[in-house]
Amino acid sequence: MSDDKSGTLDEALERLHTTGPERGGWLSNHAPMAVEALVRHGQAPAVHRWLDAYGSKLEELPAPHTPVTAATWREALGDPARITDWTRFFARELSEHPWREVLATWWPRLLPGIAGGATHPVIRTGHAVRTLLGSPEETAPRRAELAHALGYWAARHQPLPPVAPLAAAPDAAGALDSVPPVPGQEGGIRSRLAQLTALPAWAAGAPDPETARTRLAELVAAATHRYASHGHGEPIMLVHAATAPNAVLRTLPALPRELWAPSLAAAWAAAAAVTAAYTPREAAPYAATSLTAEEVFARAAAHGDDHTIKFADTALDVADPVALAAAVRAVELNPPVF
Repeated sequence: MSDDKSGTLDEALERLHTTGPERGGWLSNHAPMAVEALVRHGQAPAVHRWLDAYGSKLEELPAPHTPVTAATWREALGDPARITDWTRFFARELSEHPWREVLATWWPRLLPGIAGGATHPVIRTGHAVRTLLGSPEETAPRRAELAHALGYWAARHQPLPPVAPLAAAPDAAGALDSVPPVPGQEGGIRSRLAQLTALPAWAAGAPDPETARTRLAELVAAATHRYASHGHGEPIMLVHAATAPNAVLRTLPALPRELWAPSLAAAWAAAAAVTAAYTPREAAPYAATSLTAEEVFARAAAHGDDHTIKFADTALDVADPVALAAAVRAVELNPPVF
């Protein structure tokens, strides 16, 4: 995607930055991520109509509590009551330092909590970074979006429980197939993730940066493909097994190369954890599609569901026939908005 000449994305982000990252106490505000994907794939004219339809799901920013500072940030990490405090902290950091410098400092601090907020904070961060990497001009709304994304991640930071390593699979698809489901397949994601005890050791070790990037792309493709046959297990939540590692993959170009291998390990943990929490016991058949990538995304945009739009965005990054079929499957499985 070329830079958004219409200014629609910046307009949408400014509109959204008066709202909080959650609603109802813990459900995520997907609008900043969805509108970025819509603009990127040529659907800018639909953005404000889409936001109008999404508006009932938006809430005001939570009230601030106590300012986060360089000396006190550790005590505020993982405290959802401090969402606005964290957002203001990152807004200050990004006003005083280049955004890549802030990201490089905070990425390794936040990475252990990648599963927090059902992986939505890291996904929002990946979309925010993509807007900055893809723009010749670092506009104020795009820097502000990174502050909101990082603030959300810091407030919802939640490490996964310690897990034992199971035998490694030869590839990402085999590793996802080897993930054991959690015993209790009911309740919310937090109760499900608390049941994790072991995961395949697919991303173990410390590969060189280029190998880490290659494996991460393999993981994104495998998780996207798997949705085609397993997305029926939980059509909304299982999209995150692909969109979370893809957010990490999109962020790699903005990070120091020494952070690429730990980023792979965290992305694998997140994808495997979501898979363990929601995967069905049996695969289901799915149909191939003759639609082009542009037609697939247009169908997701017309469908209107935020998760479906974001998953189609990831499928277009993978851009092979199975990925496109998986995106069509998401359109079929998730309830439409329009």
